[in-house]
Amino acid sequence: MDISDLRIALFSGNYNYTRDGANQALNRLVGSLLAKGAKVRVYSPKVANPDFPATGDLVGLPNVPMPVKGRGEYRMPTHLGAEVKRDLAEFGPNIVHLSSPDPAAHNALRWARAHGIPVLASVHTRFETYPRYYNMAFLEPLIVKGLRRFYHRCDALVAPSQSMIDELLAMGMHTRIGLWSRGVDRTIFSSARRDPEWRRSLGLADDDVAIVFLGRLVMEKGLDVFAETIVRLRAAGAPHKVLVIGDGPARGWFEANLPGGIFAGFKTGEALGQALASGDVFFNPSVTETFGNVTLEAMASGLPVVAAGATGSASLVADGVTGRLVAPSGAKDSDAAAFAAALAPYCTDPALRIAHGAAGETRACEYSWEAINQVVAETYVRLVEERRAAQTARAA
Repeated sequence: MDISDLRIALFSGNYNYTRDGANQALNRLVGSLLAKGAKVRVYSPKVANPDFPATGDLVGLPNVPMPVKGRGEYRMPTHLGAEVKRDLAEFGPNIVHLSSPDPAAHNALRWARAHGIPVLASVHTRFETYPRYYNMAFLEPLIVKGLRRFYHRCDALVAPSQSMIDELLAMGMHTRIGLWSRGVDRTIFSSARRDPEWRRSLGLADDDVAIVFLGRLVMEKGLDVFAETIVRLRAAGAPHKVLVIGDGPARGWFEANLPGGIFAGFKTGEALGQALASGDVFFNPSVTETFGNVTLEAMASGLPVVAAGATGSASLVADGVTGRLVAPSGAKDSDAAAFAAALAPYCTDPALRIAHGAAGETRACEYSWEAINQVVAETYVRLVEERRAAQTARAA
């Protein structure tokens, strides 16, 4: 079959109402599929004022605010409902794609299995790690068990980095896991976007070394480790300033624990490219990401990267070539000390910053969205063909 023969029902917990790397990747995927002639229907919570327009047809799912303190901007799809099931039947998908293991996705999985339709699940974040940041770490084993059951009922998985694939295999989530990487828009992210005047407008002198945080300001991004690392870096006398690009519910906490930090706020498009390229070193202590879009964007912007050697960044950063990877220990103090030691040389050695930043930008050129999304389309085709062949064999 051809890609244009596909009819894809895509389920997402957050397709466009709050901007993050995962839903931007999904929207790019849908745009690519539609351009190839495939039919796509997206099912996700809808809000009155989403962060950006949805790509393709979007059908709303019943939902409630996420029942986690500090995450009220996110919605949890609760079920499909009779109206959504009617829409699904009328659309007649030949493949179902689940991008979040929420209650509605469990319903969609049951619906697909009942109708003999193959299911692909994509893994976008380390859901099992989230309870650590909300004083509920005791829930982690239960979440792992639930995820394992959910993913085993799917026909295959895709994950955005080889390091995440290795982690999923080790956790027994599935035996059939493909790579759906991420791309970077080189018209937005480039070292050529660096703007000394914009830096000066924020109080950054030309010779200041700006350590950048980019992302949604939520605790699971490692804000506590970031703040503690900066405390240690200052105590060591390493000259630097901190530039925070982004916003979110934990901004107040971050500002209080990062005195002297420059908060540039939420940025997108060319303004984001300008802000990121105007930094000097990118620091990403997060261990919850499966790929790390922000890490790739920083590399494309010519910044050396210091990151946790965990899923995502471990597949992007070449230690000692494009930046430094620090193996997370799980203890905030020891991790902060290791990160501070890795950051310190970049604060005093311009040649090191330039060399590692240039190497990262060269590596970022390898990530093409079109080639990456083609892999997912081919995976859909393969699963549909396999299901049809199995059904034909049973009927013979």
